[in-house]
Amino acid sequence: MTRAILTTLLLCLLAGCATLNPNYEEPTVALTSFRALPSESMAPSFEVGLRIINPNPEALSLEGIVYTISLEGREVVKGVGKDFPVIEGYSQEDVLLTASVQLLSGLRLIGDLARAENPSLRYEFKAKLDLSGLYPSIRIIEEGDFNLSGSPR
Repeated sequence: MTRAILTTLLLCLLAGCATLNPNYEEPTVALTSFRALPSESMAPSFEVGLRIINPNPEALSLEGIVYTISLEGREVVKGVGKDFPVIEGYSQEDVLLTASVQLLSGLRLIGDLARAENPSLRYEFKAKLDLSGLYPSIRIIEEGDFNLSGSPR
């Protein structure tokens, strides 16, 4: 009886491993836009654009995206998204996310910026894309600087 259970478990494990694709390439995700949206509330809203490139022959189905945007080390935007289009094999899709500023973090940041002598603003965008099926989640981090003075850097 024990031998039959172990054999069955081993066969299930092998069948599960057979579905993994050794030639799978992790999709590429790039931040393409970040713009303010008209808002009727006190907290501003933003639209974040992502371009997702699927370098694999199989279609890519996104279950959801969790993301944060930090400015000067303060997490000021946090959001989630779902109901994205399927990204066919060897293709790309642009995805738009809508997020609102966390009011208290935003107010603290404005206070810090008013006292700062440095005319640049450091940003960091982090996202986790949950894929359906057996594929692992994709985590991305993009960071850089916004020049606030209007002069080229």
